[in-house]
Amino acid sequence: MSELYPLTFLPIYKDKIWGGQKIKTELGKDTGSLPNCGETWEISGVDGNISKVADGPLQGHDLKSLIGRYGAQLLGEKIHARFGDDFPLLIKFIDANQDLSIQVHPDDTLAKSRHNSFGKTEMWYVMQADEGATLISGFNQPLDRTKYLDYFNTGRLTELLNREQVSAHDVFFLPAGRVHTIGKGLLIAEIQQTSDITYRIYDFDRKDEQGNSRELHTEEALDAIDYNQYDQYKTPYSDQLNERVPLVNCTYFTTNKLWFDRTFVADRADLDSFKIYICLQGTVRISTGNGEVPIKKGEVALVPASIKHFTLETSGPAIVLESYIEG
Repeated sequence: MSELYPLTFLPIYKDKIWGGQKIKTELGKDTGSLPNCGETWEISGVDGNISKVADGPLQGHDLKSLIGRYGAQLLGEKIHARFGDDFPLLIKFIDANQDLSIQVHPDDTLAKSRHNSFGKTEMWYVMQADEGATLISGFNQPLDRTKYLDYFNTGRLTELLNREQVSAHDVFFLPAGRVHTIGKGLLIAEIQQTSDITYRIYDFDRKDEQGNSRELHTEEALDAIDYNQYDQYKTPYSDQLNERVPLVNCTYFTTNKLWFDRTFVADRADLDSFKIYICLQGTVRISTGNGEVPIKKGEVALVPASIKHFTLETSGPAIVLESYIEG
């Protein structure tokens, strides 16, 4: 049995009607012949889109087979007991050259009953934002289902939506049920539950190359939507050089921001979980007692649960997101 080491995976590229070129120009990825690459799935356990190891002794093995082989060594004991051979998170980069559809995702209960799937709670870290870029998160006034339907059926849905001005390094947490869309001009790192269930509410009357409108899920969305208004939709945090700064802590994942300019000791002996590192700036070398792996901006590594002691090394300022599951 090969000994586990920090793993990188081959990206899975997704052509989208709203996609653009930033995954190639900003992240330096080879998107091949895709005309509008909207997403790259960096670590995925979604059926039909299982990530494969990019290099090292386990090169070519897919994530599901690795979990079957290593189990708790890879995931952590409690996580393996909870999720079995399913990897619980999906890591993406998203390039919105146009506004995405207005959409909502079901929670675990609804997704299980309708789709035998996990729900979808997610977070966004804005890597780059064109001047004037915005996104939608939640509602700008208190609602109930009746008021929502009144606005929806009379073509006034957008009047209810909370639109936020966006800058690089902004963070948004989107629990299942929150109506949202990524706006034009944004490059985003996304961390989410392993789920590909989306209810599309409104698509700005767009047509595809064949002149067809994309399917809407008007009725399905009604039971999924959280109709409450919230005081704050953007996640507040303060950068601290060479410190671990908490961004999100929820049932499904915890994410910290690491901004550092020297060797960062990332020991996580306290965690019974895999660790994911998403490089947002610079180049970082993850060094362990069992090998090392470099990642640069736009690359992602998975450190197995069995590896507790390691360092993140950089020769200049670097930013990474660190994600794992607690409990």
